Amino acid sequence: MSARRMIIVSNRLPFTVTQENGEVRFTPSVGGVATGLRAFLESLPNINLPVQEYLWVGWPGATIADDAKELITARAANEFHSYPVFFSEKEVEQFYQGFCNSTIWPLFHYFPMNARFDGTFWQQYVKVNQEFCNTLAQIVQPDDVLWIHDYHLMLLPQMLRQHAPNVLMGFFLHIPFPSYEIFSLLPPQCRRQIVEGLLGANLIGFHTYDYMQDFLRCVLRILGYENNMGQILLSDHVVKADCFPMGIDFDTFQRAVSTPAVITEKEELLKTLGNTKIILSVDRLDYSKGIINRLEGFETLLEAYPEWRANVALIMIVVPSRIGVLDYDQMKKQIEECVGKINGKFGTISWTPIIYQFKALHFHQLVALYTISHVALVTPLRDGMNLIAKEYIASKPDKTGVLILSEMAGAAKELGEALIINPTTKEEIANAIVEALQMPLEEQSRRNAIMQHRLRRYNVVRWAADFINDLATAGEHQRSYFAKVLTSTDRRHIIEQYSNSIHRLVMLDYDGTLMPFVNRPALAKPTENILNILSELSSQHQNELVLISGRDKQTLQEWFGALPMGLVAEHGAWIKNSTGEWKTLKPLANDWKPKLLPILESYADRLPGAFVEEKEYSLVWHYRAADIEQGRHTAHELMDEMLRFTANIDVQVVQGKKIIEVRNAGINKGAAASLWLSQQSYDFILSIGDDSTDEDLFAILPETAFSIRVGVEHTQARFHVQSPTEVLRLLGELPRAVTDRH
Repeated sequence: MSARRMIIVSNRLPFTVTQENGEVRFTPSVGGVATGLRAFLESLPNINLPVQEYLWVGWPGATIADDAKELITARAANEFHSYPVFFSEKEVEQFYQGFCNSTIWPLFHYFPMNARFDGTFWQQYVKVNQEFCNTLAQIVQPDDVLWIHDYHLMLLPQMLRQHAPNVLMGFFLHIPFPSYEIFSLLPPQCRRQIVEGLLGANLIGFHTYDYMQDFLRCVLRILGYENNMGQILLSDHVVKADCFPMGIDFDTFQRAVSTPAVITEKEELLKTLGNTKIILSVDRLDYSKGIINRLEGFETLLEAYPEWRANVALIMIVVPSRIGVLDYDQMKKQIEECVGKINGKFGTISWTPIIYQFKALHFHQLVALYTISHVALVTPLRDGMNLIAKEYIASKPDKTGVLILSEMAGAAKELGEALIINPTTKEEIANAIVEALQMPLEEQSRRNAIMQHRLRRYNVVRWAADFINDLATAGEHQRSYFAKVLTSTDRRHIIEQYSNSIHRLVMLDYDGTLMPFVNRPALAKPTENILNILSELSSQHQNELVLISGRDKQTLQEWFGALPMGLVAEHGAWIKNSTGEWKTLKPLANDWKPKLLPILESYADRLPGAFVEEKEYSLVWHYRAADIEQGRHTAHELMDEMLRFTANIDVQVVQGKKIIEVRNAGINKGAAASLWLSQQSYDFILSIGDDSTDEDLFAILPETAFSIRVGVEHTQARFHVQSPTEVLRLLGELPRAVTDRH
């Protein structure tokens, strides 16, 4: 894959634009995606990746006057490799503070009681995503690689795919993806559009395996799409979901410890703190961070372990966030009241238990605090990753210090050598602090060495490079899957071959091929259009038309018996040519049915919506109308039991689309089709089917035959089409091509 341009898309650009007294200022952003990606982008020329240049698209952080937009766009391109998307103050308010942070943020962090749904917010969320799409549609080139970031832009992938269907697109979610039970609290229209929006990407990245599985479960339950090892086949592209735990710029933190600025800051802190054991807490002001729980845990420590009073101090840094939002202002007040209560209760003239600051720190100040702290208390109630935990470990070249980490943070999946706790239990927090303070230096060093080795190897550059490389691989997989898609050129070639041939054989499946699937088989009666098409095909004397179905012969006879065409029932158990009677290919037994029918019926009883269809020489367990997740699980159980039970019986168990069928061994569509293939030589053969039972037929066809599978799957067929609609369109054109020619 040759070098291409990468377009990074995020809510915010890596800088903030301000206008003061007619002067435009660009201030680099601190924190968030911008900081995480900076090291990767700086190292881009030195990494072997399919992308070597980049463009960053996002909002510049302020409402910009119309007369300044052209200047800012030019400077953004020249100085920051960026392209701004402009919004009004009202649009940003309803989008960012509205749907993003009043609905998605609390819900995805498992705080449904804090979530607020407002139809106006949702409309603005859709509008902003569409505006991003409109901007990108103007600048995206066919070979570009897009990397879209975070919950602000979850609708964008699908929107953009409609404008650029072949563009390679990745999406990364930097916050947790919730369970289906939480996600389904969103209104049906919203949750469906969000899932569909994300599925517009070729690769969707999550911090942890759990988040990925929660997403895949939502896809299954909301849209009905199953996955194979995280891969979902859609009608027009392939989607892969995977986990990529975001790293940090490890070496930058290690080197910073020895810089003059950090050393000076560290010396000043030690003069003030003396020999006191330091517990460090650094967090943005947010209810998901569990700051109050942390304070209560520290208070419990001082109550339960009085020997630590005057010997330990909690340095609590709370970084301002969403100032002016009522919930956050109230939270700040609650935190400060709790700090005041604890300091008043336990503090002395010479000792303050909690040193509290509500401010953002400069990098050297933060690293200095990391280096002097004996314990880092990182206990969010829910966090996508939490890079503070990783930064603390990276800032310990001497390998001292203990990390106490919430099991609810994504980082807990990587940093298992930390003291992992439940952050909702104050006694557990207190006990963990004591364990950390008493941990021998040798044990601290052992744990930190393991974590540092892991963080050094999987740093932020490796994280980003892995994502981009996997995205490129996803693009290659897509090309292989869709290489067989029936193009207009292929269709014209088939029609031309049909019109030029003398002896034609056309073999068609029915359910899922000519007729879309329905929950009850009896409801799939052929339409007038289908009957007309089959009638036209079968009436041309050069044609031998055969319908090869899994249905019973009574139904096929009732629906198609009046047409001069061959019929195959129960996947080959029964055969009838256009002028003959129903017969079997070989002697068949059905004495096994009474033994297996009770098992199938018992599984149908356990699964509401499932039922058993009994045919003369087969049994079919249907679960299309059942709960999709429970149905899949029950089908796996039934499949395992039937395979064990039929090991010594001359039958085969076949799993199709939402069915499990038990039938006589040696009966399949390929064997049935061989009967027609052996009777005459054909100069045109067309076979169309939609599931695994049709693969037996595809496998025995000569190389010159045209075989088509409905849906994108691994197949032996030469071509794919998306739906029965395309099949009927092709079949309808065939007889007309002969008529037009003559």
